[in-house]
Amino acid sequence: MNPSLDPYKQSCAEHQNRLVTEHMHLIDFWVERMAPQVPAFMSRDDLMSAAMEGLNNAAQRFDPERGFLFKTFAEHRIRGSIYDEVRRMDWFSRSLREKHQQLTQTIRSLEIKLGRSPEEREIAQALGLSLSEYQDLLGKVSYLGCVSLNEIMDQDSGQSFLDTIQDERGNTPEEALQHSEMVDKLAKKLRELSPKEQTVVALYYHEGLTQKEISQVMSLTEGRISQLHSQALAKLRAKMDNQAMHEGRQGTSESGKG
Repeated sequence: MNPSLDPYKQSCAEHQNRLVTEHMHLIDFWVERMAPQVPAFMSRDDLMSAAMEGLNNAAQRFDPERGFLFKTFAEHRIRGSIYDEVRRMDWFSRSLREKHQQLTQTIRSLEIKLGRSPEEREIAQALGLSLSEYQDLLGKVSYLGCVSLNEIMDQDSGQSFLDTIQDERGNTPEEALQHSEMVDKLAKKLRELSPKEQTVVALYYHEGLTQKEISQVMSLTEGRISQLHSQALAKLRAKMDNQAMHEGRQGTSESGKG
């Protein structure tokens, strides 16, 4: 029998096509939302193409028995596909990667030294920069934000930062508990950010507003929103890294006692 005429395969193909057709609106939503977070030379067509690839991939790989809604699964795949395209284009230069790493390490050190979330002027001073130079740096590395959110934040569970913020459902009690613990950790760290940083994170990740919309709500420029967004992510990454190191040392100490 010709595989192309196999009724089962034909039924699967029709189901996949129906999933794609019914969720095409997700393409426009995520392209619009992520457009401000990618470099200017990455065109809308580039984003649309990557997002479409993610949606098609989701339709092919979706397994309803895992307990996820297709919309949730598709959004995860669409974001991931766009992140992959950003990496493939290799737009983030080595020097900026090094500066972003230095920024995160500096915030981590200040977190430990001060016992609290550092302020802008303190971070700038630690980096040997003026406040305006530091804010300019935040603007330059802000593009890394969309990639940072897809990086693994918890090596044990394999959860990404964005998965944690969006509170996707687990398909087993153990995964649900692990996810709940990760959400609690992140919620505590979010409360340590400045009020403006908390507002930006809440409006962007929970309310689904674009940076332009957030700038209107907060009466700040889009550039300033971008800076606050970038700084909030760097602080959260530093906080989560410090906590992971602390928990790692505790685990080593306890195993030594045993």
